[in-house]
Amino acid sequence: MKKELFKKIPAVNDLLENEKGKELVETYNHSLVLKGIRKVLDRKRKIISKTDEEELNELKLSLELTNLYNEIEEYIVDYLAPSLEQVINATGTIVHTNLGRSLLSKEAVDSLVKVAQNYSTLEIDKRTGERGSRYNNVKDLLTDLCGAEDGLVVNNNAAAVLLILDTFAKNKEVILARGEMVEVGGSFRIPEVMEKSGAELVEVGATNKVYIEDYENKINENTGMLLKVHTSNYRVMGFTEEVKLKELVELGNKTNLPVVEDLGSGIIEDLSDLGLKDEPTVKDKIDQGADLVSFSGDKLLGGPQSGIIVGKKGFIDKLKKNPLTRALRVDKFTLASLEATLKAYIEEDAREKLPTLNMLSQNIDLIKDKAVRLKEKLDNLQIESLDIEIEKDSTKIGGGAFPLQDIPTYVVKIKTDKMELNELSYKLRMNKPPIFTRLYNENMFFDLRTIKETEIDQIVTALKNIL
Repeated sequence: MKKELFKKIPAVNDLLENEKGKELVETYNHSLVLKGIRKVLDRKRKIISKTDEEELNELKLSLELTNLYNEIEEYIVDYLAPSLEQVINATGTIVHTNLGRSLLSKEAVDSLVKVAQNYSTLEIDKRTGERGSRYNNVKDLLTDLCGAEDGLVVNNNAAAVLLILDTFAKNKEVILARGEMVEVGGSFRIPEVMEKSGAELVEVGATNKVYIEDYENKINENTGMLLKVHTSNYRVMGFTEEVKLKELVELGNKTNLPVVEDLGSGIIEDLSDLGLKDEPTVKDKIDQGADLVSFSGDKLLGGPQSGIIVGKKGFIDKLKKNPLTRALRVDKFTLASLEATLKAYIEEDAREKLPTLNMLSQNIDLIKDKAVRLKEKLDNLQIESLDIEIEKDSTKIGGGAFPLQDIPTYVVKIKTDKMELNELSYKLRMNKPPIFTRLYNENMFFDLRTIKETEIDQIVTALKNIL
């Protein structure tokens, strides 16, 4: 049987010369169709070789010309489709790292598109006509918002920390509390970033307790920096003691050592009125005297991926002169969208304009209203064996922020006997657009905090088509 099926596989040229093959070439191009034919035929050969004799009959139909051409065209369409797709985030996690973190505001997107389609004043001073600095585009906004003397932007916060360490502590020791040796995601850890910069880590204190004397006792002629890392993605609770930044600044002033704080997912606007009280603002750290503070632009700030460094001008000037800065510099798209994001804070309407802050501050009754609309539309489909309920629930912010705090939300919970939930989850992920949900206790949850109003009908259509 296998020999017969192998003989049934047509030659590449026969498929190209067939009328349908010529139509595909006219629609796409010769090289794409040739690639599609080869991929599909290779796939068929592999399937035939691996299939048991008793199941081979089912493969005959797939070798009919019509089915082969359909597969070839499907392959070409998939090959040409963007691999970075727009998705519906029904998980409830607002700053979802795997789904692209913060969404940009309309103003940020408009600004990005404008500089993408036109020449811009990226590195030119329009007053003098001479070369300028790309960092001047956002410097004043950063200094006004953070209370700092100067600012610099690189491509992410890990890069910001690497640049600081390379500039001020290469071949020197950096003192860091043992309880602050965080992993920043993707298995990248602060000690490893430090090692790459050429700095030597000196751990002080115990995991749960550290005192200012621990830092002081480790300072010597080869000490380059005192580093503090904000544990934004976890907390050490219970029998604990930590050194406050203000104490570290006093020690730094006394010993003439720079004091740097890595804030991770730093925030500009105080969110304590939303019940989110554990995250200090960047301005808090500058006011306490830190020489440099680094943080992410694409987490709680609500902007594009970037690492932002603010602090004293003398230190920022040294960072700018480091050749590594050029390797880590950001492009015009990042600067344009970051500028628009920062202006939302200056104009004091960040919660309205920035999607991340907007989702964080959504009124719980509005979230419930969306859940009611989704349930009603699903009920109207009258799908047999589909149980649908609305529940009050809680979710995480994500992005390593507020690890101990849940925020309230409403979910539509579904359960069906028609298929396993893992299969349903897979089919929703393969939908156009893909839909990501969360599964728990044999139920699927659609969290309305992160579902846009315009996405409700898309979810309903996807479930209708699948079920």
